[in-house]
Amino acid sequence: MTPIIQAQELSRWYGIVMGLNNVSFEVQPGLTGLVGPNGAGKSTLIQIVTGQLKPSSGQLTVYGERPWNNPRLLRRMGYCPEGEAVPKDLRPTDWLRGLALLSGLPPQEAAARAVEVLDLVKLAREEWGKRMGQYSKGMRQRVKLGQGLLHRPDLLVLDEPMNGLDPMGRQEVARILQDLAANGVNILISSHILAELESLCKNILLLNWGRVLASGSQKEIRADVKNWSEELEIECDAPQKLVRLLFDAGVLAGFDLDAETGRLRIRVRDAQSFYEQWTGLLLASGAAIYGLRGRSRSLQNIYDKVTA
Repeated sequence: MTPIIQAQELSRWYGIVMGLNNVSFEVQPGLTGLVGPNGAGKSTLIQIVTGQLKPSSGQLTVYGERPWNNPRLLRRMGYCPEGEAVPKDLRPTDWLRGLALLSGLPPQEAAARAVEVLDLVKLAREEWGKRMGQYSKGMRQRVKLGQGLLHRPDLLVLDEPMNGLDPMGRQEVARILQDLAANGVNILISSHILAELESLCKNILLLNWGRVLASGSQKEIRADVKNWSEELEIECDAPQKLVRLLFDAGVLAGFDLDAETGRLRIRVRDAQSFYEQWTGLLLASGAAIYGLRGRSRSLQNIYDKVTA
């Protein structure tokens, strides 16, 4: 599979401040999540991908071409910035029709495309007659997503697109993005809501302090994170007996027992070894297990581990 984005020893600095520090990575087709706290380098990377910034050193290519000063390549991209710049005195149909005209669509097609994308992002039709200054933040986010889709881009770059959306709205936008990806649109999405990226994106790029901590599929990243403590919650009828047995077996890195509820939280040194022994240990303990939940394989915990 040919990567859509490739970076080789890419750096970008602002005076003495490093935005990106000698990073190399590949982004595969599909939905890719860009993860990192404020100052991690996400915005710098997005601005280089979308041709707004020129690398200080190294290179980045999108579809094999450098984005900087490359209108032909940029026409293949749609971009939704984090900041809001929708004109408050315009209706969404008027604004999107104007942008479609600027993209080169003929007037009739531009009007039709504006309607099409508003339906695609599920902005209720009864809201179309209002001026965007009357919209909620979540409604404006939908319009912004629509403008990014007007010219049917091959690559859609989204910076915090879920901000301002209620839970139902987040689910709707996630389904829209999944449908777009299923129809061949590649998507790079930045978000601080890691649980959403975990359920939405197959591929992840983890950034911190201008460096790439991990990249690839979630499966690959989980496999690459070594020597961590897997955390599990266990509900059973004999937690003290079970924890003594686990301790004697040498699999525990730590535990916490709630005597009132019988809920046992354990940390195991080697998850694979633990699961291989689990059935035998359970039978030996004679405990009745009511619940078993793993906690350390979430994207948030992966990120916490690699940034520790």
